[in-house]
Amino acid sequence: MQLSLSAIIPRFKLNNTGKPCYRSLFTLAVAIIFFKPSFSQQRQIEADSTSNIFSVDTPALIMIRSVEVLGNKKTKTYIVEREARFKAGDTLVAATLYEKLEESRQLIYNTNLFTEVILTPRFISAKEISVTINVKERWYIYPTPQFQLSDRNFNEWIERYNADLNRVTYGIKFAHYNLSGRRDQLRVYLLNGFSRNISVTYAAPYSNRRLTEGFSVSAGFAQSRAAIYRTNSDNLPLRYSRIDRAFVRHNLYLSGSYISRKGFYKRHLFSLGFGYNKVEDSVISKYNLQYYNNGSKNYVAFPEFGYSFQYIRTNNINYPLTGKTYSVSISKRGAGFSGAVNMTSLSGSYSRYMALGRNWYHSIITLGLIKIPFKQPYFNQAAMGYNEFYLRGLENYVIDGVASALAKYTLKKKIIAFDIPVPIKNKIVPKVPFQFFAKTYADLGYSYNKSSFPTRLGNELLYSAGFGIDMLTLYDINFSFEYSFNQIGQKGLFLHARGGF
Repeated sequence: MQLSLSAIIPRFKLNNTGKPCYRSLFTLAVAIIFFKPSFSQQRQIEADSTSNIFSVDTPALIMIRSVEVLGNKKTKTYIVEREARFKAGDTLVAATLYEKLEESRQLIYNTNLFTEVILTPRFISAKEISVTINVKERWYIYPTPQFQLSDRNFNEWIERYNADLNRVTYGIKFAHYNLSGRRDQLRVYLLNGFSRNISVTYAAPYSNRRLTEGFSVSAGFAQSRAAIYRTNSDNLPLRYSRIDRAFVRHNLYLSGSYISRKGFYKRHLFSLGFGYNKVEDSVISKYNLQYYNNGSKNYVAFPEFGYSFQYIRTNNINYPLTGKTYSVSISKRGAGFSGAVNMTSLSGSYSRYMALGRNWYHSIITLGLIKIPFKQPYFNQAAMGYNEFYLRGLENYVIDGVASALAKYTLKKKIIAFDIPVPIKNKIVPKVPFQFFAKTYADLGYSYNKSSFPTRLGNELLYSAGFGIDMLTLYDINFSFEYSFNQIGQKGLFLHARGGF
């Protein structure tokens, strides 16, 4: 059977799930069920056709006559066009048109430059279309006050230090996430309090004419009034500090990187840096002679080289529900192959996100890390308990290691979504969106450490489980409220927050 493309004209749109729906009846149904959600971060495709054009088994070809970008006041038009899977003059198979539009929508949205991306193809004739890309820009400039915890996470600050405000770092952060309109970012931190931090970072992902290469440079100086000098037998960090609250740890770093992204989903990153770390003499002489493994010296200086490969293909880079990511990284810390600083590390990750239907989703995240030689000074042994490398339910613990692996499984369901209008009328943030997901999860991990000082959780199979609620809101900022159980019989509520920038 043959279909005339120009004869299929009823309008349709695609919602956040990417599935076609009829404009009038379905929109009304969604409004009733979900309290009329028109999320500011919602991404859509609007087209002058039905989904039949995309599913029909036909070799018919469609030429893209023109591509127009609207709504970009700060962002350069060619930055938006670079992320599209098509350009003016391309000829596509009709059956792949929807796929190309959807992939382009996700790529443009995942630049983190826009709160909304809408693609509208319009049929000029049976074999020609024009595509309009309508975007709504985010607010890019953030001179914001900072309130940071010196501890590893919120729970440690509450449970171990009773929310002591003297352990807080405060100051100001200036960030511009689209400085020249080419998605280049400038960050400046001026912080004081329990820690002191002065740092500058500039990143330009599109620095050549073909928009396939980029670079970043950063420099910073940090001081802290406490230094973690050892992990005790219960896997809790032991800290050294002075009664007069003087700074006892000092760090200086300089780094630069080159980024290559010739396609859409793969990235190559080469980095070069220099670090200088120093702690007070007592940390070495009284508490841990192997802190730097540099004799009686209380400082180390070292270069660091690195290479990373990344593959990222998800519907939302900040809170993925579908797609996959994987990465491999290798780095060398120290110029030689012996001495105080000599570490070669290899790390990798693989994540898969899948939709089950009826607003159900599940995901598996795996991480691995190995450091050689296995005998490392203490400051090179950090593994589980930092950043995103932890088991849910074991956030309060530090599990050092030179070889570590982790797997996280999550099953979740989107339970409700709505918008709250902002009382003050404005074009940037007219409403604040909310989406809530109920979830259950289970984690598994292991960390090996070649150490003469055994710990409760080191060199042991680790596991935990729990349930919780995720809240996704403006600019893909998400909060996780999790009630977890771990293998040592403990349970508790944990809070995690992640930003869209």
